[in-house]
Amino acid sequence: MGVGEDVFYDAARVAIVPMGFCFPGLDTKGGDLPPRPECRKTWHDGLFAAMPQIELVLTIGQYAQAYHLGAARRKTLTQTVACWREYFEAEPEDGKPAVLPLPHPSWRNNSWLKKHPWFETELLPVLRAEVTRLI
Repeated sequence: MGVGEDVFYDAARVAIVPMGFCFPGLDTKGGDLPPRPECRKTWHDGLFAAMPQIELVLTIGQYAQAYHLGAARRKTLTQTVACWREYFEAEPEDGKPAVLPLPHPSWRNNSWLKKHPWFETELLPVLRAEVTRLI
């Protein structure tokens, strides 16, 4: 995003909104289980309704992309992120914010980042410029 911790953790500037609002537990490989649907239904929808001022949603990972992009989401996370311009530049419907799909920022994704250099050269500059404009 190109911001420091002082901005990233400033609740007046950045909202970090998890899909489930509760820890779903770990799978056998040590990764997080999918968000629990009852948690998302209880909290997520109402929170976004209460924050109409949001202009940009960074959908980080497949579950956020499935929720925010719905049927427009591609088959894989890579395909979805590769089509970021299509989502980001689309005319938002009914006052909804712009959406920018991203992979999860995890050390586990370092190989993904190396295989997809366009992410750093094409998408990240747009993300940083948009975040700077909004903040």
